[in-house]
Amino acid sequence: MPHPSSLASVEIGSLHLRLEGEQSTPAVSLTAEEISPGLSLVHLEIFADANWSPTPLKLSWRRPIVDTIGVWCSASDMKRGLTLPWEITVKSKATSHAPVICLYGADGGNRMTFACSEVLEHIESTASVHEATGTFACHVLFFSQPTAPLRHYRATIRIDLRPAPFHQSLREVQEWWAGMPGIAPSPVPDAARWPMYSTWYSFHQEMTDAAVEEQCRLSRELGCDAVIIDDGWQTADNAGGYAYCGEWEVYCGKFPDMAAHVARIHALGMKCLLWYSVPFIGFKSPAYQRFRGKFLVEQDYFQAAVLDPRFPEVREFLIGLYENAIREWDLDGLKLDFVDSFAPSATSYTDGVEGRDIVSVPDAVDRLMRDVNIRLRRIKPDILIEFRQSYVGPLMRNYGNMFRAHDCPNDALTNRVRIVDVRLLAGNTAVHSDMLMWSNHEPVASAALQLLNILFSVPQVSVRIDEIPEDHRQMLAFWLGFWREHREVLLDGDFQPFHPEQFYPFVLARGASSWIGAIYANIAAPLGNRLPGELWLVNATPWSRVLVELDTDSGSYDVEEYDVLGRPVVSSQVALTPGLHALKVGPSGLLRLRRS
Repeated sequence: MPHPSSLASVEIGSLHLRLEGEQSTPAVSLTAEEISPGLSLVHLEIFADANWSPTPLKLSWRRPIVDTIGVWCSASDMKRGLTLPWEITVKSKATSHAPVICLYGADGGNRMTFACSEVLEHIESTASVHEATGTFACHVLFFSQPTAPLRHYRATIRIDLRPAPFHQSLREVQEWWAGMPGIAPSPVPDAARWPMYSTWYSFHQEMTDAAVEEQCRLSRELGCDAVIIDDGWQTADNAGGYAYCGEWEVYCGKFPDMAAHVARIHALGMKCLLWYSVPFIGFKSPAYQRFRGKFLVEQDYFQAAVLDPRFPEVREFLIGLYENAIREWDLDGLKLDFVDSFAPSATSYTDGVEGRDIVSVPDAVDRLMRDVNIRLRRIKPDILIEFRQSYVGPLMRNYGNMFRAHDCPNDALTNRVRIVDVRLLAGNTAVHSDMLMWSNHEPVASAALQLLNILFSVPQVSVRIDEIPEDHRQMLAFWLGFWREHREVLLDGDFQPFHPEQFYPFVLARGASSWIGAIYANIAAPLGNRLPGELWLVNATPWSRVLVELDTDSGSYDVEEYDVLGRPVVSSQVALTPGLHALKVGPSGLLRLRRS
C-alpha cells in the first residue's frame, strides 16, 4: 500500500484501531459498539459520490502477547504456533476459508477472537508477532485484489476478549455469521450424516460401473449408506488433469448406462453422488471453443480455463448440466469441486463488459452457487451437495450441506486436525472426513487409527474392500457399527476439542446421558466433573492404557474392555475418585464405563 494515510480510528478498551488507506479514499466512517463487557463491534462504512474503484484499506491494531501460545484460523492446518508476518495470512472470500482468527492460551482459553462480516469479497486477516514490541500485530485488509467499482460499502469487525474455551468463542462467531441476512445455512438431509464410500483413493480415474457396484455392495454390508463417484466417469483419459472437463458426458467405456448404474446402486439401499469440477473447461473439450472470450483465466497447470460466471449463459450452462444429471440419472447429490478457482484477474474490471449481467465476480459466483442450490432442491428437496476444504466458509453453508476435510491420504493425524478445524465453524452442516485409506500390510490396530482419528465426523471410506485382509474388514465393520450406534453424540453432542497447539490430542463429545472421548496421545484426558451414567473412551494410541483426570468424585463404574475388532476382553470395576487414573485397554481398543 503506497504512502498510506490515517483515515479514522476508534478505541476498544485498551485497543487502538486505526484505518489506513490512500488520501483519495471517499468519506469513511469508523465506529465502535460495545455489545457486552469484552465483546465489541467495529463498523466500517464508506460513502462515495460516484463509482469508486476501491484501493486497499487496512484496519490494524496491536495487543500485548500475554499468556498466549497459539493462533487459530481456518488456514492453520499443521501450523499451530505464533506466526511472523510473512508466515500465515488468512485470505478469505465466499469460496475459500473464513475471516476469523482466534488467539488462545495454554489452557485452551480465548485471549482474543476477531472476525469480519465480509464473507463474500476477498479480504486478508492476520495476527502476527511484532518482535520489537512483543505484541500481536493484527489487521484486516480490504480491497487488496481487483474489486468492482462501488458507491457504498459496509463491514463489521467482531472482537471478543472474553474468557471462554476457544471452541466456544469460535462457535459464537459461526452463530453470528449464520444470523446475518443472506447467510442462512442450507437444510442438512439425514443422508448427509451417514458413512459413505468414495471411489477416489481406491480407483482414481480407473473405474468401471461393475467395479464401483461391487465396492458399493461390500461397503453397504459394512455400514456405508452412499457412494461418491469421483473424477474419471467423464473421460477415457486416466492421466489426471482436467483437459477433458467441460462437456460432462459419460464415458461409455466405463459407464455404458449411467441411469441403470445409479438404479443398481439404489437397489442396494445406497445414495449416489457424482463429482464435477465446476469452473473448469478443459483445453481439449469442445466447450473450450464454445466459451472462448468468457473465461476469467486460463491455467496451464490444470490444462483448463476458468469460466466467467458474470455471463448469464455461463451460469445457465453449468446449472443446466447439474439439473439434467439429477433428472436423467436420478442422482442424489453432487460433489462440486474447485469452486475457489473463480477469482478476478487484473483485467476483470477493465475489459469490456458486453454480455455480462453482473459486474462483480464475487457477486456472480454467489449468484451461481445460490441458483445451483435453489434449482437442484426444486428437483430433489433433499439434494446432497459436498464441498471440500478450504471452501468451507460461512457462505458455503448456504450453497451446500456437506463439508469434507482436504485431501490427506493415509495421514490420520492431519485428517483429525482438519475435521476438527472444519467442525469448529460448521454449525450443523455435515462435516466429513477425507477419504480413509491405508496399506493392506498395516497391522490391524494401526489401520484402525485411520478411522479412530475421524470419529467426530462422517466417515468416508476409500479402500478396495475385497482386497483388504479379513481382520481389517472386521475392524471396519466394528468401528463403523460403533459410529452408527453413537452418531447423535459424535455429531450433535457438546463438541470439545482440547489443546489445538498439540493437534487436538483429546476430543470429547458430551450427550445428555452418554459421553464419548477419544485419546490420541500419551496425555491425561481432562474429564472434569459430574460424569454421566455412561462414558466411552477410545484408545487411539499404541499404548495399552489410557490416562484420565477427574476433578471430583464420580463414584463407582463397571468397566467393559473391547479390542480393536470389537471383541470383549475383560470386565472390571473402578472407583473414579479425584485425580489421575490409568485404565487398561489395548491399542485401538475401547472402554465402556457405566455407573454401578
